[in-house]
Amino acid sequence: MSGEDIDREVRLHVYNSFLEQGRPPSSQETAAALGLGDDEAAASFARLEAAHVLVFAPGTTTIWMANPLSAVPTTFWTETPLGGFWGNCVWDAFGIVAMLGGTGTVSTRCADCGTLLELSVRDGVLEEQDGVAHFAVPARHWWDNIGYT
Repeated sequence: MSGEDIDREVRLHVYNSFLEQGRPPSSQETAAALGLGDDEAAASFARLEAAHVLVFAPGTTTIWMANPLSAVPTTFWTETPLGGFWGNCVWDAFGIVAMLGGTGTVSTRCADCGTLLELSVRDGVLEEQDGVAHFAVPARHWWDNIGYT
């Protein structure tokens, strides 16, 4: 199997495991599940991180984000018919809804006043809401420090 084929299988395994278990697998768990050597799985994880598919927790090789999913609690909780998951930001929270069928609710709080905000999407369409989304970092700079963004 080529590196590209391995990466595709590893990527699918990471996302499926994340959705089924509520957490991403380790590279060792991935190796065991896919019949790969530990070194092959670790190399694939590294390639997927370099391609911005995965984000490791600072200073580790532990998955922190498999965009749009977050392995740690954030201020963006997404409920879908297929389960609830943390998003890294509002953009990713809506990405979770889209990824899992287009229907769900994103819950967060207003960064200014703390008011609970629930943003519902039905069949891919945002239900009418008042509000403003503010992105403090321009999109072209998100990967400068994706953990801060």
